[in-house]
Amino acid sequence: MAQIAGSLDVLSTRTGFNTAVRHIKKTLSIIDTLSANKNLADILDEEGEELSNEQRPVILRMILADKLGYKTASANLADAVEDISALAEEFERWKAVDLVITYYHPDMGVLIANPKRKESLASLGNLKKHELLVVFAGKMGKPADELCEKAANLALAMVQGIKAKIPEELYKGEFSVKPAKAAKQAAPKKTAEKAVKTRKVAKEKAEQVPAKVAPALTPVPAQKTGMRMTPMYSVVVQNELFHNGNVEAWKRIIDSYKTKYPELEVYIYYEGERIININSLFKWGKVKHGSTIQFAVAGKDIKDVAKLQRYLMQGASPQFEAFLKGPVSTVLKLF
Repeated sequence: MAQIAGSLDVLSTRTGFNTAVRHIKKTLSIIDTLSANKNLADILDEEGEELSNEQRPVILRMILADKLGYKTASANLADAVEDISALAEEFERWKAVDLVITYYHPDMGVLIANPKRKESLASLGNLKKHELLVVFAGKMGKPADELCEKAANLALAMVQGIKAKIPEELYKGEFSVKPAKAAKQAAPKKTAEKAVKTRKVAKEKAEQVPAKVAPALTPVPAQKTGMRMTPMYSVVVQNELFHNGNVEAWKRIIDSYKTKYPELEVYIYYEGERIININSLFKWGKVKHGSTIQFAVAGKDIKDVAKLQRYLMQGASPQFEAFLKGPVSTVLKLF
C-alpha cells in the first residue's frame, strides 16, 4: 500500500495532477496518429516544443514497449562511434519493420531518432563509448515477431560497425518513409477572455521583444524536437601552461557566449572527460603547451561556434589578456 501511495504522490497536488492529465492526453493523441507509415520518432519530432525532453522517452517506452510490444536490442557501446547517418540508406530499405533508436547521451539525456532518415540519425552526433543505445523494432498494430527481433539485433550490430548479412524478407513490407513535417511551436496558454483583458499589456510587451533571428546553418542537422550537440571542436594550448589567466579568459568568453545565447550550453572536455569546473584545468597543472582541450555546444538553434572556437584559441594563447580588460563583473560583448 505504501508503494502505491508513493507512486501516486505526483497526483497529490493540483500542479502535479494537471501535469499528469496533460501528459496522458498528449500520449493518447499521439497513439491516434500512429500508422504503418508514421514512425513514432517522427511524430515526437513534429510535436516540437509542445513536448518536454522529459516526456519523450516516457511516451516512447509506454507506446512501443508496453502497448505495441516492440522487440528491443540494447548495448553499452564498446567503442566510440562517429557519424552513423550513412546507415539510413540501408535501414530505409527495411520495409518489413518499423524502427526507432534511442541513445542515452551522457550530457543531453535521451535522444530519439528514426534510423530510416539520414538527418534524424545525424542528429545523434558522435556516439560515446560505454553509453547505452537501444533499438526498437516492431510492426505497429501487428504483433512483433522473430523478424522484428532479428532486425533490432542487426541494426544494433550495424551501428557498432559489425558487418551483417541482411535477410531478404526485411526488404518486403509496408513500413516506408514519408516526408517529415515541420515541428509545432508551443502554443500560448491564454483563454480568449484573458486575451481581451490583457490586449494592451500584451501589445506593449510584444513591442519590447526583439525579432527572432533565423537559425544559422550548422554542420550536423538538428533534431526538431529539442537539443542536439555539435561535433567536438579542438583548441590547442599555445601557452607554456594553461594557467589561471587562461582560465579566467575562457570563463569570460563562455560567459559572453551564454549571455548572447542563453538557451545554449557549452561543454568542455579534456582527455575524453567532461570538465564541470574550468578552474580544474589550471589546478591539475597537466594542461601544457600543445595539449588539446575540446568543446561542444548543445541546444536548438546553434550559432557562432566558429567564432567561439577562435576566441577560445586566443584565450589559450599568450594573447589571453585581451579578454581580461574591464571590471570582473562586466560581460564582454564578443558575439
